[in-house]
Amino acid sequence: MKFRNLAAAAAATTLMAVPAVAQAAPQRAAAPVEQGSEMGGSWVIAILALAAVVAAIVIAVGDDNDPVSP
Repeated sequence: MKFRNLAAAAAATTLMAVPAVAQAAPQRAAAPVEQGSEMGGSWVIAILALAAVVAAIVIAVGDDNDPVSP
């Protein structure tokens, strides 16, 4: 019975302390960027990759179930 009450008290204390601990974290400041990267994301590359994945799935699931032997 005491363990149950102790567990409930610990859970309640944790629920009360979590917002205070999360709020106490300092904000990180971003460092200034001298030169931007030229390797930024591109929609063209993403679309080509998606098309390649779809083509691979279509080829793998293709309907060429012809028998090998007569």
